[in-house]
Amino acid sequence: MTDIMSSPAVKQAVKQAAAAQQSATQQSSLQQSATQPIRAAVVRAAELARDAEEHARARQHAKGKGTARERLDLLLDTGTFEEIGRFRGGDINGGRAGSAVITGFGDIYGRRVAVYAQDFSVRGGTLGQAEGEKICHLMDMALDLKIPIIAIVDSGGARIQEGVAALTQYGRIFRKTCEASGFVPQISLILGPCAGGAVYCPALTDLIIMTRENSNMFVTGPDVVKAATGEIISMNDLGGGVVHATRSGVAHYLGEDEADAIDYARTVLAYLPSNSQSEPPVYAYAATRAERETAKRLAEIVPDNDRQPYDVTDVIRCIVDYGEFVQVHELFAASAVVGFACIDGHPVGVVANQPNVRAGILDVDASEKVARFVRLCDAFNLPVITLVDTPGYKPGADQEHAGIIRRGAKVIYAYANARVPLVTVVLRKAFGGAYIVMGSKAIGADMNFAWPSSQIAVLGATGAVNIIHRKDFVKAKEAGQDVEALRAKFAAEYERTTVNANLSLEMGEIDAMIDPEQTRDAIAESLRLLAGKRRRRLNDKHHGNGPL
Repeated sequence: MTDIMSSPAVKQAVKQAAAAQQSATQQSSLQQSATQPIRAAVVRAAELARDAEEHARARQHAKGKGTARERLDLLLDTGTFEEIGRFRGGDINGGRAGSAVITGFGDIYGRRVAVYAQDFSVRGGTLGQAEGEKICHLMDMALDLKIPIIAIVDSGGARIQEGVAALTQYGRIFRKTCEASGFVPQISLILGPCAGGAVYCPALTDLIIMTRENSNMFVTGPDVVKAATGEIISMNDLGGGVVHATRSGVAHYLGEDEADAIDYARTVLAYLPSNSQSEPPVYAYAATRAERETAKRLAEIVPDNDRQPYDVTDVIRCIVDYGEFVQVHELFAASAVVGFACIDGHPVGVVANQPNVRAGILDVDASEKVARFVRLCDAFNLPVITLVDTPGYKPGADQEHAGIIRRGAKVIYAYANARVPLVTVVLRKAFGGAYIVMGSKAIGADMNFAWPSSQIAVLGATGAVNIIHRKDFVKAKEAGQDVEALRAKFAAEYERTTVNANLSLEMGEIDAMIDPEQTRDAIAESLRLLAGKRRRRLNDKHHGNGPL
């Protein structure tokens, strides 16, 4: 990490300055010991920098937290951090080292990123005019350089003493974040408190990462909640990492600790390009016999019984390179699975229904999870691989009242507007509206495949015959016939003529029927075919007005 203390001469000068205790002969001794004269102002600044970090360690380590600089050391490749504005907002003569945020640039896996880390040891990490100006300047540079922006958040919010000046800086950061949205990847690491209006800075970014301990996000804290409603609730129960990763969906990943959270940020960036005008990185990959043997396992993972659950992540790991799959929103809306992987060394986004959780049904939360991830992939040029096994949208008054119409439509909007390569495989069942929205040919997918046992229809056989033949069942019951035997007969006939994928093949909605072990090859070949797909502007509208 580049630092004012990184120079051996400055380090030695600071040590001697401390030993000399500001004696009258200090300056001459410093000049004699260093390879070249070091100005007293530089020594003073270096002393402030050293003391500030010692103070930060004392305060943060007592809480089980790292300092802002220690976090940057973990995030960035060793020795690549170049700080800008180190003493901006400080008062060197007055003994104040700088503002409550550190800004600069560094590398992650050899690729340049912009970073800022709030320093809770300085005025509680609060944001005032100096901090806001530093962050906005960094973001302007990141946009000019077209590189990702990573924020490490640990702050008490707006600095009350600065009033509207502090609030104004949040407004500027909001606007800059919106300007950067979809242009460069933006990741927020919440490693401390984030409260009030400050929560909307990370909320506007692509990914939010929290930890089990110390991470908190809420618009109004426990004291305000108690005063306004009388409810007594802890910070963790109100807005801790577990709550936001499992219930609200605000957090996309829950780290066990700071190191785990930071490692996840580094991992995710390895799949994303530096900006929307660039292609994702490509990695070396060579197929081996082990991968071919793994592909054969696909035929054994999915049960023939369409009501029997299985873990779709097992399917995903048999398809992607080395079985490596990085989930996003793993603990939220678990009936859908989304995440990053590679096919033949090329990063892709994977979307799948999870039959292990509520049969892989689409509800309000799963819909938003899928929609947001597809939009992220489309913004940054990652092809989307969709694996379908769902009985449809979740029925019920609770879902209707929660906005399944509005929120379910987000999946449609995401897929219909996506311009990256879209490849879909129906693994077992795809019924009703869920079939349409989960990357169907009609919604805009480029290549669609189905496994031989797949079922595609408006409804499953049992539900369909209950509607189609309801009068026949009434008559059979009145005549004393075996209604269940008749229902089974009609269901078998419906499956033979309607539910199987043959009709979709004949209509061209499915491009090919493939055996399970062919899945990876079919996807890889499709991606090679679609590598030249280019975006095109369909009309001159400013932007769409999708369901929000």
